[in-house]
Amino acid sequence: MIDATYRAEVYGGDAETVVYLGGLDVRNPRRALRWLRQQAHRFADALDPDPFAEWVPPQALQPVMHAERNAPAELRFWAEDNEHQGDALRQLNAGRTFEFVADDDTCWYALTAHPLGVLAPAPLPAVLAHA
Repeated sequence: MIDATYRAEVYGGDAETVVYLGGLDVRNPRRALRWLRQQAHRFADALDPDPFAEWVPPQALQPVMHAERNAPAELRFWAEDNEHQGDALRQLNAGRTFEFVADDDTCWYALTAHPLGVLAPAPLPAVLAHA
């Protein structure tokens, strides 16, 4: 069996700036997507925390009015939707790049994953090679 290595990366930015927020190389597309889901939740929670969380000072958070798009809600929706996860897995298994971008009035966040290449299979242990 031939395995591919997958790179999962997250970026953020605005109209002028792109910031690399992290990445991971794994040998399984499901692990790449699991990591991207974790990052989506991490970003959403940082951008839009629970107003009743203990670490949030009283009245520190205020509702945003008239926002046409909501990046934290989009990130949470993608991370929790099984249909989106299945589509992403099919893209990776087909050797294609997966990308999801959530944006709002001030910034954007991109979750990406793609196969890096094909690795040769690991050699069989000596005991199995001669069986």
